[in-house]
Amino acid sequence: MDKKKYEEIREKLQESSVGIAGLGGLGSNAAVSLARAGVGRLVLVDFDKVEESNLSRQYYFQDQVGRLKTEAIKENIERINPRVMVEIFNCKLEKGSMERLFKDVDVVIEALDDAEMKTAFIEEVLQKLPGKPVVAASGVAGYGRCDSITTKRLGNLYMCYDEGAPSSEESVLIAPRVALMANWEANLAVEIILG
Repeated sequence: MDKKKYEEIREKLQESSVGIAGLGGLGSNAAVSLARAGVGRLVLVDFDKVEESNLSRQYYFQDQVGRLKTEAIKENIERINPRVMVEIFNCKLEKGSMERLFKDVDVVIEALDDAEMKTAFIEEVLQKLPGKPVVAASGVAGYGRCDSITTKRLGNLYMCYDEGAPSSEESVLIAPRVALMANWEANLAVEIILG
């Protein structure tokens, strides 16, 4: 391993910040990957509580059921990498001001569940924060088919997607594929930060 290169990367990541909207399967796993990678500051937004059904694919534990996702994931990240500054906002994003909490991050990751909210969030951030890179995911449901996942870039929008994947209404969300897409989002964020 090239130690000099590693130190340069580590330093750049430590100075960077990523905001994540939604802390379910995509958001919780992406947050943990970014903390492990050494991103210096994470801004995490969600309003929900951890449910037992979340444990099959989200980065929470049995003893966290019933707790706010923001508080639970902050605790998990602090156990992994206490040097990461974690800012949490326990609130529901509202149309018209969804970009507000993400003004001072380097990259925004969209990890929302509702398709309509996903679209509105992406549009608002791209419109109100011009130049801000947004990483999103589509085609998370199902299993297998890893070779069909690709990255599509449209201006400042980076979409990791699988256009052949079933919708989550007609299929299931299973941990390996959810984590794969979450890590794809995290990897894109790192790639954007490092240039």
